[in-house]
Amino acid sequence: MLDGIKIVEIEGLGPAPFAGMMLADLGADVTVIHRKGKAVGIMAAASLLDRGKRSIDLDLKDAGDLEIARKLIARADGVIEGFRPGVMERLGLGPEKCRLDNPKLVYGRMTGWGQTGPRAQQAGHDLNYIATSGALHYASLPSDAPVTPATLVGDIGGGALYLVAGMLAGIIKAARTGQGTVVDAAIVDGSAHMMNLLMALGQGGGLSEGRGQSLLDGPHWSRTYRCACGGFVSVQALEPQFYAALLAALDLGADASMHSQHDARAWPAQIAIFTGIFAAETRAHWAAHFADSEACVAAVLSPQEAACEPHIAARGIWAAPGGTLQAAPAPRFDAELPAIAKAPERGADRAAILAEIGVH
Repeated sequence: MLDGIKIVEIEGLGPAPFAGMMLADLGADVTVIHRKGKAVGIMAAASLLDRGKRSIDLDLKDAGDLEIARKLIARADGVIEGFRPGVMERLGLGPEKCRLDNPKLVYGRMTGWGQTGPRAQQAGHDLNYIATSGALHYASLPSDAPVTPATLVGDIGGGALYLVAGMLAGIIKAARTGQGTVVDAAIVDGSAHMMNLLMALGQGGGLSEGRGQSLLDGPHWSRTYRCACGGFVSVQALEPQFYAALLAALDLGADASMHSQHDARAWPAQIAIFTGIFAAETRAHWAAHFADSEACVAAVLSPQEAACEPHIAARGIWAAPGGTLQAAPAPRFDAELPAIAKAPERGADRAAILAEIGVH
């Protein structure tokens, strides 16, 4: 889909390389500028997030290597960086300088707090950003501390995916007008924006400020339950026909105490009934019990377990090329499942990249 689009990514952590991976999955020619030397911290020598990219290792504090980076960016449709505001400017690779050489450049900036505002220079991580934006508030039962799947709501949902959307929008504009843009993708912005679907429930009275009292985070029919084996099942029978199917599957169709689906006063007692029922059997039992049901019940699986689940396996969603479990590119186009590309070793494409820009 993005064949012919050239992206330069400055090595970073988390959402920026994920955005680069997604653009590469979509067919863009993504060249990542790795720091010279061995990978440090949590990053691997050939990171999964670098799949489908090309790698050149540069020291951006070295004048010669900095000039190579400038030449690469001058030939690119877009650049991605994930540093605190001002770092790229101090390196001499800020958007104003880069766009002098390349007016069509789409300059993607990925941060937690954004390029402006009182916290722009403050340290933070995924959980801090979504806590501040409001996105963490509903992420637990009332009696539990708020918690979300690590990185998904902030780094990936509110960060990387918004950066990708911004880059694509900027590239479309540049193709139409010849004018590039600076994309300020901040996790606090994106994660707050993601809340609008939930906030829309408030217009119909389905959202309360208190956790555990709203349409989707409080009812007995919208939560997870522990099974006899220690595993969990998810239940979310929102519409009345699905709720009726759920009650029928649990032999509760004739129980008048369960008929008031949306009465929050009845939820505690109804939760207790569901808790006892699901705790009496294993997760495998419930998965089989609801296999062909419209009751909207599904087992909670780990990624390793999900890879073996019949529907997931049939679609090839999880795979382990080279022994590394990873999800296949998404979305799909014309129903085709894209191949999973390999990740390069750091600096593996240096000679070819230098030849392309005339550096020997």
